[in-house]
Amino acid sequence: MVLKYSKTALACASMLSGICTGLLSPASAQDLPSGVGDTSTRAPGSRLERVEILGKQPSDNDLRRRAQVAKQVYGREEMDKYGDTNVADVLKRLPGVNMQGNAPRMRGLGSGYTQVLLNGDPAPPGFALDQLSPSQVERIEVTKGPTADQSAQAVAGSINIILKDAPKVSQRDLRIGVGYNADRPTLGGTFTFGEKWDGIALSLPISVFEFRGLSQSTTARYQPGLDGLPSQSTQSLDQSNHGQGFNIGPRVTWRISDDETLNWQTFLQRGEWNNRSTYVNQVQSGNPSLDDNGSGQGIWQNVRSNLQWVNHFSTSERMELKVGVQSNKVTYDVQTVRLDVPQRRSLGDNEEQGVTQAGNYTRLLNDAHSLTAGWDLEWRQRDEKRSVTEQGVPQLSNFEGQPFSARIDRQALFVQDEWEINKQWSTYLGVRGERINTQSQGVGAAVTNTSSVVTPMWHLNYKVDPAGRDMVRASITRSYKAAGLSQLLARPSISSLFSDVSKSNTELSPDRLGNPSLLPELATGLDMAYEKYLPAGGLISIGFFYRSITDLIRTTSSLQTVDYSPVQRWVAQPTNFSKAQTGGIELEVKGRVGELLPALADAKIPLNLRGAISFYRSNVEALPGPNNRLDGQQPWSGTFGFDYRFGTMPMTIGGNLGFTPGYSTQQSATQTLDQTRSRSADVFVLWNFSRTLIARFAANNLVPLDTQSQTSYAGGYSNNTTNMGRTNYNFGVEMKL
Repeated sequence: MVLKYSKTALACASMLSGICTGLLSPASAQDLPSGVGDTSTRAPGSRLERVEILGKQPSDNDLRRRAQVAKQVYGREEMDKYGDTNVADVLKRLPGVNMQGNAPRMRGLGSGYTQVLLNGDPAPPGFALDQLSPSQVERIEVTKGPTADQSAQAVAGSINIILKDAPKVSQRDLRIGVGYNADRPTLGGTFTFGEKWDGIALSLPISVFEFRGLSQSTTARYQPGLDGLPSQSTQSLDQSNHGQGFNIGPRVTWRISDDETLNWQTFLQRGEWNNRSTYVNQVQSGNPSLDDNGSGQGIWQNVRSNLQWVNHFSTSERMELKVGVQSNKVTYDVQTVRLDVPQRRSLGDNEEQGVTQAGNYTRLLNDAHSLTAGWDLEWRQRDEKRSVTEQGVPQLSNFEGQPFSARIDRQALFVQDEWEINKQWSTYLGVRGERINTQSQGVGAAVTNTSSVVTPMWHLNYKVDPAGRDMVRASITRSYKAAGLSQLLARPSISSLFSDVSKSNTELSPDRLGNPSLLPELATGLDMAYEKYLPAGGLISIGFFYRSITDLIRTTSSLQTVDYSPVQRWVAQPTNFSKAQTGGIELEVKGRVGELLPALADAKIPLNLRGAISFYRSNVEALPGPNNRLDGQQPWSGTFGFDYRFGTMPMTIGGNLGFTPGYSTQQSATQTLDQTRSRSADVFVLWNFSRTLIARFAANNLVPLDTQSQTSYAGGYSNNTTNMGRTNYNFGVEMKL
């Protein structure tokens, strides 16, 4: 099926690209010399790795231009502007990236389609981006297509968060911040200690944080009530949450010799959360089922430790070995109350443990090929134990308190060749084969599922001029999206609105159940992009992408006969639902106003502009149109930002505006989801008092916009939820001691 774009979308993209390209003069600057590369994140075998002593650190645009695959690079300058207290706020301003909860999304696709990496390795499950301080991050790389040396679970792309390396000089940095969202101010801070002794370098960043917020929403329901007859109700919710935690990320680099290096890095994140929900109810008709007031508390903990050994046997040979362990744990205790009488209590803990081992060997061939072969092994297990009681009585006697587990064993082999054909042409060829074995164990017999995925990849780059200031990129790749361990657990979760399992529930409030037989989604993709790098550091990029997806996973509701109820219940369960196609056009522009608009502004004006707009289309073959799009994919989205540096005082001001229109999604043959527009406006002020003292003030989500989502069913029933927006304020001071 061919995707169709509206004339308005195509004309807008064409007009923006034409205006920007027409206003800009062609680049004439010579290509910069080869620069440094982070051996922990650059593709193994790149000939630039061995030249890191040759000069100054390359800019974000330099790293982007020299990459073998299309990527966007954002360094310390971009992360420091707004004084953000967490990485999630940084990501939401990046072109083509949206945040849904704590999960980043690229190209309008759901969170599972975007791979989040930590130093090039998949981030641990439950990793909290909104509790990671940007001060611990060196840079963020956004890659649009998969590479063979990393996991191919990147249908939409990958976001690689590269933590700070061990320093080359002594370092004592202190950051202190205060923020406000609700009730009272919150405090946070990061202290980074760095030192070097001969061949050993140590970096020890320690961050502490606390959070406090208030979520307010109103839900209007028209659905069958407790007696099965139509009912209508409205509930207004005030949900307060607060908590605290810390991050520690020690890193030690031991340079054994000029050719041999040993790196050890550990990351520990731990936090505690508390929340309280209070409802104000209005019953318009019937006997509706209503949410109860409640409170809860819990902890989360992520631990990862990795050891990496790198040895350059000669100028043309390199070997890398890695081993890692991780452990992630969540515990919770949630209690609901009705008319001051305790109702439901949920006690549980989930724990995932894993071991990884990887390695690769690289050899330079004929001074033009960098050939790498390697392997990637992973073992991961999730153990879940949960107990739900209703007024002290177990809700499901066969399930409560019983352990459930799911396990993934993954083995991967890959080979890749980075081939510099000549000064203008270069290509990347790779193939990765993965075997994935999953096993889910509950009350009944274990269910095992084995699948194999082969993902070939081809990236091609053409420099219009030898300096690489104008570049065309293209790629054809295969990627996949595997089911999460939580989706495989065949344990029912009962609807909170219809918790009496002796009676039926409704399609609007189904029970939930995992599916141990899920297959991974496979995606065949095409990407094309034109990049123009301007003499003064500006950039224009326009690109197109297309993905064809098979075995699409979607959660659907159906009326089922279940073993935990004498009557049929509506159950929502993930299934391999259909085939789908998606595509889009992406435009990005950034640079000084005098360089972007030379006819309208002086080149000396210290005003930087940046903007991006993307148009998306998708269709799910099993559903009728016209809104049979993939879940959560908006028709378009845009961002615009600026920053201005005053010449008379050491101060910079700036802002960023993000916007997404309203849209409808046909989720099933009988279910439609309508979502209203969303908007995010951020502003900041930065004072550079000296080279060792910087202060920042930022307001995120200024002038907040309320958003609505409505789920409608063919029978006329519906749920409508309105979420109220709130503004976050942050003030921080950075000192180099």
